[in-house]
Amino acid sequence: MGYDLTRTVKDLKLKEPFRISGHVFETVPVLEVRVWQGTISGEGEAAGVYYRDDLPPRMATALDQATARIESGVSRHELREILPPGGTRNAVDCALWELDSKRLGRPVWQLAGVEAPSPRLTTFTIGAEDPAFVAGKALGDYAGARALKLKLTGETDADIERVRAARRARPDVWIGVDANQGFTPATLAPLVPVLVECGVSLLEQPFKRGAEADMEGLDLPLPTAADESCLDLDELETLPGRFEVVNIKLDKCGGLTEGLMMARRARELGLKVMVGNMVGTSLAMAPAFVLGQLCDVVDLDGPVVLTEDRVPGVRYEDGAIWCPAEVWGAR
Repeated sequence: MGYDLTRTVKDLKLKEPFRISGHVFETVPVLEVRVWQGTISGEGEAAGVYYRDDLPPRMATALDQATARIESGVSRHELREILPPGGTRNAVDCALWELDSKRLGRPVWQLAGVEAPSPRLTTFTIGAEDPAFVAGKALGDYAGARALKLKLTGETDADIERVRAARRARPDVWIGVDANQGFTPATLAPLVPVLVECGVSLLEQPFKRGAEADMEGLDLPLPTAADESCLDLDELETLPGRFEVVNIKLDKCGGLTEGLMMARRARELGLKVMVGNMVGTSLAMAPAFVLGQLCDVVDLDGPVVLTEDRVPGVRYEDGAIWCPAEVWGAR
């Protein structure tokens, strides 16, 4: 039996501009997909991968070109042969997961072969702003957080002050930093002692995608995570010896199907696993929350930066994310 597919592109409004290395976000466009089979349907949402020019308008065009094949009734694994990794496949893949959940009367987590979900400690991300803003955010909006992620830019002196400001404001929390490819070996060197001094637990993506060889031979006193350096299952094989952690994002790898494959293969390779997000509503966080049950680090704070989320939505309590059954994939 085939499917009927509908799609919409929407702009999500942010509460305030969000700055990372090389980019400032003021809105986040997303592609929403609904796949129908008779009277039941499943939904998925994807923001794509901005640094790959994988953006919702293009994603929608790619989906239009593949719609006839998808509507013929493909499985989630067959979808991997039809669409490449990226936002388009993510939105459709997640919609198919929820459709299967409803059709079979079993929650997605059970279909995925993970244990019944429980709340997961999540990081809350602070943009690369001045130190006073960083401290204010840590003590204000994120006063209830138990884990913070700081965006850095590669401007070494400014980054040092951002890290110190966050640690002075919140001596009690786990802190990770994310450079979004902003550093070189030379600009990273003076930052490392400060990361140690401030008890930073994770350094994410210090160098540009394509410069992974620069990670080899670095004797860093804290673990490093690959984000832009690992987009999908195939690229996972390149990480051992360069990174200790992989940040899996469903928008990068093309959905929960491949995300689960990546998490399990990462364990076989001796890597720790992180789940992240490209910002989105609770519809985007819910599938990633299922993946988060297999992860060491969870970074699923996307709805927190939006002016408006879906209802019902995920909940944030005591620094953790919880996805109620009625949000997605459990009815």
